[in-house]
Amino acid sequence: MEEAAISTSTSSATATEPAVELEGITKRFPGVVANRDIRLSVLRGHVHAIVGENGAGKSTLMKILYGMQRPDEGVIRVNGSPISFRNPADAIGAGIGMVHQHFMLADNLTVLENIVLGSEPRKGGIAIDFSAARRKIKKISDAYGLGVSPDVLVEDLGVGARQRVEILKVLYRGARILILDEPTAVLVPQEVDELFDNLRGLVREGLTIIFISHKLDEVLRVADAITVIRRGTTVASVDPKDVTARQLAELMVGSELPSPETRESTVTDEVALSVRGLTVRSADGRTVVEDVSFDIHKGEVLGIAGVEGNGQAELVEAIMGMRPAEGTIALGGADISGWPTLRRREGGIGYVPEDRHRHGLLLGSPLWENRILGHQTRRPNVKGPWIDRAGARADTERIVKAYDVRTPGIDVDALALSGGNQQKLIVGREMSGDPVVLIASHPTRGVDVGAQAAIWDHLRAARARGLAVLLISADLDELIGLSDSLKVILRGRMVADVDPGGVTPERLGSAMTGAAAGAESPVAAGAVAGAVAESPAAAGTQGPVTAGAVDGPPATGGPTDAPLERPGSAAAEAGEEA
Repeated sequence: MEEAAISTSTSSATATEPAVELEGITKRFPGVVANRDIRLSVLRGHVHAIVGENGAGKSTLMKILYGMQRPDEGVIRVNGSPISFRNPADAIGAGIGMVHQHFMLADNLTVLENIVLGSEPRKGGIAIDFSAARRKIKKISDAYGLGVSPDVLVEDLGVGARQRVEILKVLYRGARILILDEPTAVLVPQEVDELFDNLRGLVREGLTIIFISHKLDEVLRVADAITVIRRGTTVASVDPKDVTARQLAELMVGSELPSPETRESTVTDEVALSVRGLTVRSADGRTVVEDVSFDIHKGEVLGIAGVEGNGQAELVEAIMGMRPAEGTIALGGADISGWPTLRRREGGIGYVPEDRHRHGLLLGSPLWENRILGHQTRRPNVKGPWIDRAGARADTERIVKAYDVRTPGIDVDALALSGGNQQKLIVGREMSGDPVVLIASHPTRGVDVGAQAAIWDHLRAARARGLAVLLISADLDELIGLSDSLKVILRGRMVADVDPGGVTPERLGSAMTGAAAGAESPVAAGAVAGAVAESPAAAGTQGPVTAGAVDGPPATGGPTDAPLERPGSAAAEAGEEA
């Protein structure tokens, strides 16, 4: 196993001194104990990873350390001194900064304006001293190799650059201890590599990093020490050189790493969803999906592979009726091209959205109300013209039990659930009512191995019952393991058909980049973990990727001409009536 070696030049004396110590931290909420007797020691100048399945208590613990919540019991020590935080400002004052999984940036402001917001330097106590701020930002960016330009609008930045802005924002406020919450959840492998290079620069200068993640291969690569949390309490502290990903998974969830592999075929001859000549244009007239055609049969999982930003989101939104499109879409033989979103849902299309917070949940509403979203005209959620509260509540209880949604009750707001439990609730909702087709867009993004295994099991079971699934994912192992057939999308066009039974992540990644078959340079190994870094094709021309259009000229003006980021939706929610 590759040795974790990010920490570098801090002195041995400094490295043995704890930057953060948590002793006996306990936090209770109504009906649940989120943290119980947590004990943790983080050495200065190290990357300390905290792993655990969704709902294990990692986020609550970090919110306590960042002053967002106060512990019911226990002691926090920073640099050896006991300290109590009333709010995040106290934590920032103690040198602790947090980069949240969901970025907290204003798209319509520049990098500089986002960074200084709330901490504006003043000139003469009145006007904001932008010159001083710009000099400080550039100095910090150069010192740590972040490569951030202060005058660029955030909306023009890709995901990786936005994350560097978030890191710069906490460094600007003087943080020496950084909490990174799921920092690689939305990054492609190339961006992950860049992030880890940035972390090396930070620890080289003596900063301490607490790294929260469920991606065990990345944890083993980046961490100097690992603490495992299960069901709200610490169960192990290990050296990454002494454990494997499989052993970490067993510590996290009590079982080995799940596999997405689907062995037996359940594909029938009956077409459930047919798409012909689908073309989607952006608001400014650019073609973002061009002449896409495919069929999905009952009992079939059709996987779509592609680097994010190549038209996947627009394709899904067009099929759901959330975005205008040319071409025809047929559901069970019926032309639904002119149907609004609600009618398509009523016709039997389930939808697991790419962004569960924007399009899948009402975070401030209880679970039973979220059960109704997108299903507001169908039983058990309605009785006649009225919402059937009792029916919706009873079915929410069923989903919570059947899909192992860990919650104190169905009256809890969706915001209170961990990401994995939010996702299991959405999958349970969309599997309800016997859908004909399920569109699953990144169904296991941001969830732990336990929730991932549960979602895979439910998809396999539904496929066996005849469900047709359109699967979009940045996880190549997931795509290869679950799919009966695979297509590659590049700049809005389907450029290759792939046999998932024989393809490797490297060869699939080669097709995703549009590299010509037969190139001699290998695809970046990081393709296994997510989308793919921009690199040449894998050596050789043999393999299950159908060359065909891979070597053809790319469509011009496609989505990859834009910054790499997840496109927004044209509709407020998939569940609303178009």
